[in-house]
Amino acid sequence: MTMQNTDHVRATHVGSLPRTPGLLEANRRHAEGEITFEELSGELATAVEDVVRRQHETGLDVVNDGEYGHTMSSAVDYGAWWNYSFGRLGGLTPSDEDRWASTERKRSSPGHIVLTSFPDRRDRERFREAYEDPQSGILTGRTATKQPKITGPLTYTGQEAVASDIRHLKAAMAATGAETGFVAALSPGSCARVTNEYYETDEELLHACAEAMREEYLAITDAGLTVQIDDPSIAESWDQVNPEPTVEDYLAFTRLRVEALNHALRGIPEEQVRFHLCWGSWHGPHTTDLELKHLVDLMLTINAGGYTFEASSARHAHEWKVWREHTLPEGRVIIPGVVSHSTNVVEHPELVADRIEQFASVVGRENVVASTDCGLGGRLHPQIAWAKLESLVAGARLASERLYG
Repeated sequence: MTMQNTDHVRATHVGSLPRTPGLLEANRRHAEGEITFEELSGELATAVEDVVRRQHETGLDVVNDGEYGHTMSSAVDYGAWWNYSFGRLGGLTPSDEDRWASTERKRSSPGHIVLTSFPDRRDRERFREAYEDPQSGILTGRTATKQPKITGPLTYTGQEAVASDIRHLKAAMAATGAETGFVAALSPGSCARVTNEYYETDEELLHACAEAMREEYLAITDAGLTVQIDDPSIAESWDQVNPEPTVEDYLAFTRLRVEALNHALRGIPEEQVRFHLCWGSWHGPHTTDLELKHLVDLMLTINAGGYTFEASSARHAHEWKVWREHTLPEGRVIIPGVVSHSTNVVEHPELVADRIEQFASVVGRENVVASTDCGLGGRLHPQIAWAKLESLVAGARLASERLYG
């Protein structure tokens, strides 16, 4: 089993795909106790088969379940990749906290990093008026979501839910002929961003998150699927440190999260793991994103066979050049975003092909799998999201013709 290309540039995406109105309604009814999990699972089975078939027919080589098992609160939802875990972990207590709306201000100091609230982030400080304007498009239509607090020992309680994710994806792949599939799961570092009122140290919290989420990783990989580790905490948290730290302090803070992840991945074959790094899914200025050159070496210490990352956004499209100076470990691949989740403009296939060829020129054609910057579900209108995936596939085919003949 390998992630490397053989005779063409393969295409995939990061995970989240637009939910149908019927699935959103089923999510709502289950959340409000109107239908059982079994009834929701029945709705999911049909929806996942449909979304896998559409991915396969579009021409994607590596498909997933659209993250349909990760409940979305509405058609616009920036946090389902994280919020889904709240229903799969023991040791949490519900709260009234919505971290997107919190007014809390936490300050870091040299050698001591703490994450502040989302509205207190440095990009939001600089563009406060735009962020607070409901017509600016930055967080248009978002539904408030309450986050729990950690008040006891963390345990994994999502066995039934992840088994449902696996069952639905494998059945859909068998029904449609799709050959390679992945399921997304939360990283320990991102898991640890929930308010903690139980663990005394950062290290204890991260270890507990790693042990709990490891159960989900094992369930996915034991089923013969690839697990994608969703981990914005590696890059995105930089903007959530106020005031701006030194790069050295931030990397020390982040290294603990990488060590926790590698601990959670112990014994899992690298070729069944892909790691997703991004700078957050919101449609904002992102002027405080940390450059990839500071993160790439640490990212490459993660025990994964492939690394997905934003590479087509207006803040990161130039960073393909980083790979001129950083060697990709043998047998591993990069899975760069060649279409963006942060603009409604659908990229031309020629541009997609150009981006793929840029990466191939520095790491080799066999080591570039074409993807999206981040998940498209909850961030783009379904028509636009699927048009971007069609352009992604068309661009990968153009690049394949040029690189493979």
